[in-house]
Amino acid sequence: MKKIAILLACLLPLLSSAQGLTTRYEKTAGQETATYPEVIQYYQLLAKRFPQIHMQAIGSTDAGFPLHLVTYSPQKDFDFKSLHKKNKRIILINNGIHPGEPDGIDASMMLLRDLALGKIKLPDNIILAVIPVYNIGGMLNRSPWYRVDQNGPDAFGSRGNAQNLDLNRDFIKTDSKNALAFQQIYQLTDPDVFVDNHVSNGADYQHIMTLLTTQHNKLGGAMGEFMNKTFEPGLYALMKTKGYDLVPYVNHFGETPDSGWVEFADAPRYSTGYTTLFHTFGFVPETHMLKPYPLRVKATYALMECFIQFTSTHSETIKQLREQAKQTAITQKSFPLSWQFDMNKYSLITFRGFESGHKPSAISGLPRLYYDRTKPYTRQIKFYNTATEENFVEKPRAYIIPQGWWAVIHLLKNNNVQLQPLAHDTTVYVEVYHITDFQTNSKPYEKHYLHTNIKVSSSMDSIRFRKGDVYIPMNQTANRFLIETLEPTASDSYFAWNFFDAILGQKEGYSPYVFEDTGAAYLQQHPELQDSLNKKRASDTSFANSASAQLNFIYRNSPYAEPEYMRYPVYRVK
Repeated sequence: MKKIAILLACLLPLLSSAQGLTTRYEKTAGQETATYPEVIQYYQLLAKRFPQIHMQAIGSTDAGFPLHLVTYSPQKDFDFKSLHKKNKRIILINNGIHPGEPDGIDASMMLLRDLALGKIKLPDNIILAVIPVYNIGGMLNRSPWYRVDQNGPDAFGSRGNAQNLDLNRDFIKTDSKNALAFQQIYQLTDPDVFVDNHVSNGADYQHIMTLLTTQHNKLGGAMGEFMNKTFEPGLYALMKTKGYDLVPYVNHFGETPDSGWVEFADAPRYSTGYTTLFHTFGFVPETHMLKPYPLRVKATYALMECFIQFTSTHSETIKQLREQAKQTAITQKSFPLSWQFDMNKYSLITFRGFESGHKPSAISGLPRLYYDRTKPYTRQIKFYNTATEENFVEKPRAYIIPQGWWAVIHLLKNNNVQLQPLAHDTTVYVEVYHITDFQTNSKPYEKHYLHTNIKVSSSMDSIRFRKGDVYIPMNQTANRFLIETLEPTASDSYFAWNFFDAILGQKEGYSPYVFEDTGAAYLQQHPELQDSLNKKRASDTSFANSASAQLNFIYRNSPYAEPEYMRYPVYRVK
């Protein structure tokens, strides 16, 4: 009797703590996912009951609600600078960037609860930081009709946020308040590992979970090697012990995955592309949309356990690799701006798919693709995941940006970039880019007409800067972020995303009948320009037959032309 009393005394606090902690997902046997208010109330309850859980609001979102960060720290220390000094590894988990893919939302609620109740143990060297819901506006836009191809839950949120933006294209351009707040959370936590939970679209296959990892050549150096040879295979092995066969995110280029596929190229606009710029191991778990929702949530839960286990086991290596990468970024002299997959190099992966074929469409009567689940197969598939660095640029000693480009400066500050306002008006001899060519998408993409195939010319010039213009030294861990956003030829540069489009429009001009006389006088006084004009005529017939083109040539090569036209307003100090 005494033993029973002691047992009850031990169990009663646990039973009391567990009261009210059953999630909507569990109450409905995996048929439903929590609403946004339910998620926030649930984490508030966890934070109230368990001192090792802390919840804070950071910034705002387009929906008018703050972004929340929930931290699980067994030591009850929630200061991230302190935690890094105490040699803790930070895992940042992002959920609901696409609220129609709520697997991570429900799995994370249960994971933190189970940790708090002692059902599973968080290793002493791990801190979990969780964004419960990133796309709040999309989650509030709840419907049973979105993602028509997906197998549950019964209702969920929309992909677009409160601005109808896809937030997984917004990490560099930062059109949303959500992205501004995310950057603040990221810079606050400085995570060693980043996990962005998703659900995939596309082909049908047997795998419940696929995994998109930061492209290892883009991650670069020893970190990239560790990702490719140790981290990713380690996760596969751990998931295998839990009964899951992982496979890389199915990014196939044929009608079906049978012919293999190229690894997804996570540019900085995407979550893991952004975290790569700051030397974090980034992952996007993608459960398969056609699998029942309970199976997907369980797989997501299991994979998060594997992230915890692997990161804990390899804690010191992960720490050393990140510190090494940060130091390398400070001293590195040359940076690549693009990567091209080598189609002559591939590995073989074990892929478990379904036979496919074509049959007449019930709608059109024409052939349509279908998968036959009665005919599963296991095959070795080619996986192309070797990328070659291209378009190298030499790191300047510093950049200078005039204060009028305050939107860019604001984003740099939001990303913890160290910059110094000039104390006085001053003239600096700098390298100047001029935009010589570019193409622009004919249709908008996430609020922008993206520039591609950007070409520049370079020259040295003395530029007069004003007090308050910002000087950005290139001796900081944010160097790679600065290079890939400020160098205009980078694929996700601020120029590519239209931040500097004002320079592409000529503000000053001339009346041809007046400038004919002015230009002729200037040409007579500058015979070297007359020589250039003659050479241009001789090499370009259409130019030789165009009076207006020749007049404009004189104007563009005279001091009458506005210097700001096509001059890129980010200057390189050599």
